[in-house]
Amino acid sequence: MELIAGDIGGTKSWLAWVTGTPGGAQQLRFEHVYPSAAFATADDLIRQFMADAQQAAVADCLLLALPGALDAQHTTLTNLDWTLDVAAMRATLGIASVRFINDFQAAAAGVATLTASDVVALNLRPAEPGGVRAITGAGTGLGLAFMLADAGGGYRSFATEGGHVDFAPANAMQARLLERMRAEYGHVSWERVVSGSAMNDLYRFCCVEHKRPLPDAALDGAALVERAGSGDPDAGAALDLFIDLYGAWTGNVALLYQPRGGLYIAGGVAGHMLARMQSPRFMAAATDKGRMRGVVERTPIFLVTCSRLGVQGAIASALAQPNPVLPQHVNSNTAAIRRGT
Repeated sequence: MELIAGDIGGTKSWLAWVTGTPGGAQQLRFEHVYPSAAFATADDLIRQFMADAQQAAVADCLLLALPGALDAQHTTLTNLDWTLDVAAMRATLGIASVRFINDFQAAAAGVATLTASDVVALNLRPAEPGGVRAITGAGTGLGLAFMLADAGGGYRSFATEGGHVDFAPANAMQARLLERMRAEYGHVSWERVVSGSAMNDLYRFCCVEHKRPLPDAALDGAALVERAGSGDPDAGAALDLFIDLYGAWTGNVALLYQPRGGLYIAGGVAGHMLARMQSPRFMAAATDKGRMRGVVERTPIFLVTCSRLGVQGAIASALAQPNPVLPQHVNSNTAAIRRGT
């Protein structure tokens, strides 16, 4: 099989060309990361990738992991102005097999490809073999999926749109944040406060809280981290608030799924603030669940540091056997092919 697998994000899209067979060895021919906004359509992106790959072989399968809800293999993306349809892409690109899955369904499948060096334990508890797993993460948006063990010893992944459930404040300051965000957006989901796209709103809220002027330009997460490092108190307060909110959301996921097999935190935002994610503040917010505190405390929670998780999961999903086994994969750190754990 000549496979193009892609992890499509609101900010960047990571594509890989792989040759392989279900359950067998695979070889990475080419991969590249593109800024998503540089392309008007997904077709344009795939055509550019195929041109850059310069492969003599013809791709016969395309699998894209997409940030949005799928409706019969048709979707309009949440944080990117693209509408995709499987039948249309099959015709325009001339690829025989085209399939879409949710981006966090791919991330969930990618968990089986991780090694010990790809994760950091935030709550060091033993993972239960065959236990439910869950994965969530803030990138441009906020994703959530869960995994159930199957009879073959692998895991099946299931997508959700849980990041769009209603945001609930945990204290008076967060209640003020909710009111400000409600005035701006109407419905306020958790994605509105725990995502890369939330960073600018959190910073402006902290400026208002501290009665300081609002910035002229919008700030992303990287700029916020840089400002905080330079001593900007509002940037530091915004990052503390983000960690409180991210921790609270993670605790909610632990209560929803009781993922004794592991709760994994992925997404690009955490990569900009690894020290803050590993701070006691994060787990304090996660475990602040009243009578259900112990449920979160017993949950093994891991921060994924592998930047290739989404595309590894897309490859694994495309090459999965009918009775899934742990796939071979290209490890993010070594680029060597070995079997998932």
